[in-house]
Order: sequence, then structure tokens, then C-alpha cells
Amino acid sequence: MKNSILPFCAFFISTFIFSQAGHIMQGVGSVNMSMGGAATAQPLDIAGALHWNPATIVTFDEDILKLDIGLFFSSPELSSTVPEFDGTGQPTGNFFSGTTEDDRGVSPLPALAVVWSKPDSRHTFGASAFGISGFGVTFPESTSNPINMPQSMGGFGRIESNYILLQIGMAWAYEITNEFSIGLQPTINYASLELMPNPTANPTQAGYPSTDPSSALGFGGQLGVFYNAPWGFKAGVSYKTTQYFGNFELDNTYLDGSQGTNSFNLDYPAILSFGLGYSLGNIDLALDYRMVDYENTDGFSTAGWTQRASVAGFGWENINIISAGIQYKAIDKLPLRVGYTYSSNPINSEVAFFNIPATAIIKNAFQLGISYEASERLTLDALYHYGTSGDATSGPILNPQFIQSSPPFGAIPGSDVSYDMTTSMFSVGASLKLGNK
Repeated sequence: MKNSILPFCAFFISTFIFSQAGHIMQGVGSVNMSMGGAATAQPLDIAGALHWNPATIVTFDEDILKLDIGLFFSSPELSSTVPEFDGTGQPTGNFFSGTTEDDRGVSPLPALAVVWSKPDSRHTFGASAFGISGFGVTFPESTSNPINMPQSMGGFGRIESNYILLQIGMAWAYEITNEFSIGLQPTINYASLELMPNPTANPTQAGYPSTDPSSALGFGGQLGVFYNAPWGFKAGVSYKTTQYFGNFELDNTYLDGSQGTNSFNLDYPAILSFGLGYSLGNIDLALDYRMVDYENTDGFSTAGWTQRASVAGFGWENINIISAGIQYKAIDKLPLRVGYTYSSNPINSEVAFFNIPATAIIKNAFQLGISYEASERLTLDALYHYGTSGDATSGPILNPQFIQSSPPFGAIPGSDVSYDMTTSMFSVGASLKLGNK
């Protein structure tokens, strides 16, 4: 088995860590998630309104405070197949395959939002703190999967990563007319990253290093417009700019005890959203379309190796997201919601190796939600989410030593890496009306 891995062991580790970075949550908070994330033109709660279109916060007639907490579970599986080589480095015609399951556990997703304004004012203000992206993978050491073989046998043993992105926004919305409003929201972001091992660092004879936790600050903004017809029809458009981050300054420790540093920039992509909504009696309908611009985002816009065998970028394509939801309010004090989200895959097979496992890539997501109006001022919310990646993302194993015979990234003949996964989430929230505008 050892001979099957050694020819490319120095390059294997670059596949693992960043595949979840840039993960776009389909919604924020229990209510918005249960509508599939659709809120650009149908603001059912202040969390979804602040996250997807700040112009829509003018629809809330009272000062409101909202808190949500979600518990997110994922179950990715990482598989690999490599050709076996003889003692002279020649392929034998046999292959070695295996699969490793993630044992990460649960990740929390918080959301805090508030809106307020003065009585009879056309101005409405809001503030929010959302966990909009976060991931972690933990693939234990394995003797049955080439990727997770012990390092002494040419594999990389345990693979672990931790990433969080917290976004803080301050929103202002203005009612130009009773039907048309605009909104503006500057955003400040905090991100934290820890890798074991670190594919963005240059490898040495000891291989790739592990990092200490590193953090970076970012900034951006969002603009939105909203039309709310008196007969129930609604339309909205919003644009969230790229969230520009400073570099992660990564302190690395190699297997032989030597140390070093490297920098890596990972921005959050721009998002353009269009939304339609309709409300009539006991029914609220919402439909959103989003385009996520990974192709012009640092960390994702380039792909391939540097001259020293570190990862230059991850080569993600732009994705399309469709979110749809319906709320039924005929049951007294118990609004019910059903939502669906579709997302295209930003990773093509040519660069799949740089992005394994892309545990954030969920093709189909289904949501159920319910609220309980405990009093005139207090509402409690609950959500269940289930998502699946659909078909596995897969592609050949890449090695810079094979670039000349297999451009542009050096695919190894007969090799393969792939992932598949499902996700689930439970979330609860509370919304408190503080007083009339």
C-alpha cells in the first residue's frame, strides 16, 4: 500500500481544507431558513430582511429584537482511489480504494437582529450579527483509505479544519413612497481559520505543516430596493458586495518541528439577489434567485499550484441559487412554513481535487418551520432542515509532476477523489416586539 501513495504524497494534502470556505447559507434564522432563504421581496422576519435586503425592514411596524440559534450537523464521506506502483515507480495495474467518514459533530449557528425607528418616521434602522459561514472537517486516520493513511505510510493521517465567519451590519432604510423603499447596510466581518495540515503553505521535506488559529477582518456592504404593492404583490433587488478580508497570517509547524509563516487571502463572494413575493389572506409566497460571484473572489478565482507546490486557488465557478417558500397562517397562533433551496455546484471535475471534501455544497435543501405566537409581543420559532449534495463531486487526483504529460494540473491516470454528504439542522428562535414605531 505504501508504494501506491508515495509518488504523490507531497501533493495530496492540498485537497482538503478550503472546500467549505465561501459556503453560502441559504438563510439566516429559523423563519428565513424555513422559507428556503427567500426574503428579498417577502420579509417575514427581521433576520431574513436584514440579511437579504435591508430596504424591506420598513415593513415592520414595531421595534423588534430577534435571537436564533441553530445546531448544524453534516455527514460527509471522503473517498479516494490511487494506482499501485512497484518498487521502481511503475504502475502495476492494480488500484487501492477506501472511504472515510467525518466525525466532526455539531456546529452552532447564531443570529441576532434588531430594528427600530421613531413614530411616523420614514426612516427605519437595523443592526445584526449573523454567523453566515462556518465549517469544520475531521477525518480520522485510517489504514483503509489512501488519503488518511498514517504519515509514516505516505498518507496524511488525521485531517482537521475549523473556520467561522461572523458578519455585523448596520442598516438604514427609507420609504420614498408608501410602496417603494431603499436600503443601505455597511458590514464588518470577522473570520477565524485553523488548518491541519495547511495546503496554502510551501511544503518542505517534512511535508505540509499544521497551523495555529488565525483571524482576519473584512468589510463590505449591501444595497437594496423594495416595492410593496397594496394588493399583495412585492418585488425586491439587492446586491451584497464582496466582503474584502485582510490576509490570514498563518503560523505553521512542520512535522520535524521546524516553523514558518505564510499568508493567504480568502474573501467572501458578492451576491446579487432578485425576489418576488405575494401575500393574500392566510398565505405568503416567496421566490428568490441569487447569483454568487466566486469567479471574481480572491481565494476562489484562480486554480492550480504555485511553483513551490502550494495551492494558488480553488477555481470555483459562479453558482445559481433558487429559494422558494410558503407560509400558511390559518391555524390560530401557529403559522406553518415549507421551504426549498436549489444550488448549483461551483466545482467542476477538473479542479475537484483542490476542493475535497466540499462539504458545504448542498444541491437540494428542504425545510419545515413553525411559529407559536405566545403573546402579542413574543413569538417562538422552530426549524428543521435537511440537505443533500446530490451526485458526488469527483475528479482525478492531481500532481504537479504530471503536468507536462497531463496539463493543466497534472491528473494521475486511473485515480479519483470524491465526496458525498447530507446535512441536517435544528434551530429555535424568539422574536420580541419592544414597542410601536
